[in-house]
Amino acid sequence: MVFFSSCRVSSPKLCGSVIFVTKKQQQCVITVANRCITSKVMREGLPPVDKPPPFPYKEKRYNFFRALFDPTTSRLDENSKLIVVEGPPAAGKGVLAKELADDLGMAYFPSPTVAENYINDYGYDVRQLDDQLPESCKSYDENDFLKDPMRLNGSKAARFQLSKLALRYKCYLEALAHILNTGQGVVMDRSPYSDLVYITAMAEVGIVSKNVYNYYHSVRNNALFALWRPHLVIYLDVPIAETKRKIEARNRPYEKDSKMATPEYLQSLVDSYKKDFLKDISTHAEVLVYDWTKPANTEIVVEDIERVNFDQYGVYDAKMKDWRCYDKWDWNNNRQVFTHSQHYLLAHLNVPPVRCPEIVISGTDNKILETVMEEAPGNKYAKGFNAEMGDKGILFKLS
Repeated sequence: MVFFSSCRVSSPKLCGSVIFVTKKQQQCVITVANRCITSKVMREGLPPVDKPPPFPYKEKRYNFFRALFDPTTSRLDENSKLIVVEGPPAAGKGVLAKELADDLGMAYFPSPTVAENYINDYGYDVRQLDDQLPESCKSYDENDFLKDPMRLNGSKAARFQLSKLALRYKCYLEALAHILNTGQGVVMDRSPYSDLVYITAMAEVGIVSKNVYNYYHSVRNNALFALWRPHLVIYLDVPIAETKRKIEARNRPYEKDSKMATPEYLQSLVDSYKKDFLKDISTHAEVLVYDWTKPANTEIVVEDIERVNFDQYGVYDAKMKDWRCYDKWDWNNNRQVFTHSQHYLLAHLNVPPVRCPEIVISGTDNKILETVMEEAPGNKYAKGFNAEMGDKGILFKLS
């Protein structure tokens, strides 16, 4: 297998759709005719680009009348790209993604967590209500998963991973909305496309059943079609032994002694990354893979990104086809959908588990869950309409 390097290159070798970077080369000279991503350093001294300011899509609705005077393409430039950083646990994905976002002038979207989802809009942690809930409905976050992945015969872990898929799906929708409304590119730490490697590894080490594995893929296949795949995927390749060492070094609660940190689980994870995720995503996105045993200087990765020509593909090429629209109204319509119809797209994740009873919560338990959650501080009404939490002027609010 060919490994990628974090060093500069003199001429990247193209193999299919993946750029293989050889290790001992020191300098790169590539002439690119079309637009490529440029760093803030490369843009220094250039005259400012005349384009509209970012649209405040979280406060205002983008509708037909605004679209008449605010076409989506007016904000897009060579840096309006979606980049995803992938790799095994403790590889340094978040650090690299954040540094890339800063160097490229893009927004950084961290990987969402289930733990964050237990904090409501008023800062109340609903995990405090666990003692009022049946076992099947009690909270189960990342620490719980690491500590006891086999709780309730793995059904908690199965629901946990489906929740992670949903959270990454929603975060990805936010990234697409951000790009189309502001023109600013996004660098993400992981994506819903790579989430399958975790369920694959869990199935191979016996945490979840074949039923759960098949159901997960039915949900995934039913939902991912609605998204636009990323422009670029950066994969950080780290040997299993080094990954294990880094996990022990960062010393997170319950992680280093968890079943999720065993060589068998980590090997299954990496194998799925390379055989399933990278093979599939490379049919659409550009892929850069680095040997990240020792993290390299971020500037080297930035230089490699600047050499990737995203505009070299035609209308009939599979590469980048998600980001090719028929006309400005196709752009506008997709912008409206990704921004204001996220609840409809998230509904694609709701696939009835008729052949996967182990993840189903009984009606009795679910009724208790609904009652307890409705009575939690700040949960009775939408944010801004809860008088007991100090919200004012409720009678005069329209939304």
